[in-house]
Amino acid sequence: MAIVGKDAIKEYKEIIRGKLWIFPDNVDTDAISPGQYLDDLQATLEHTCETIHKNFPSKVKDGDVIVGGRNFGCGSSRETGPAILQAKGIVAIVAESFARIFYRSSFARALPILEVKNVLDEFTQGDQIEINVPKAEVKNLRTNKILKGKQIHPILLNILKNGGLEEMLLKELKNK
Repeated sequence: MAIVGKDAIKEYKEIIRGKLWIFPDNVDTDAISPGQYLDDLQATLEHTCETIHKNFPSKVKDGDVIVGGRNFGCGSSRETGPAILQAKGIVAIVAESFARIFYRSSFARALPILEVKNVLDEFTQGDQIEINVPKAEVKNLRTNKILKGKQIHPILLNILKNGGLEEMLLKELKNK
């Protein structure tokens, strides 16, 4: 499959607002980037996450956010997971925890992700969310409840601010 390019990477924003999609525990990369479509980018985009939300591929909008449970992005080590979600318009993911490879791949592609305990208890499908990335806070705009997440390491925050790992390294090399 052709990897989704840099055009899917959005400019860094400290504050992100969007409509959210609720995802369960243990969302694996096979649900995000189905193996049977890996040789066809368009087909992958048309079938992403459909085993979780049947209408996700056709209803997700640019600027939407995913709120998930534990172990988000588990399964195979497909780096296409974050890229496919970005291509569908997802601008951030908040979950109770992330699989390590998915976590690192998301930052490498400048996809903001936050770990927030009990986040699924405070949101319902379709709620509006506000995320303060550097403060690691999420706010349910329906209830005004604010949850504090795990602080993003300064190095990872710098990667986000620079448009991803590749862009950050290119900027550093250019400045030498």
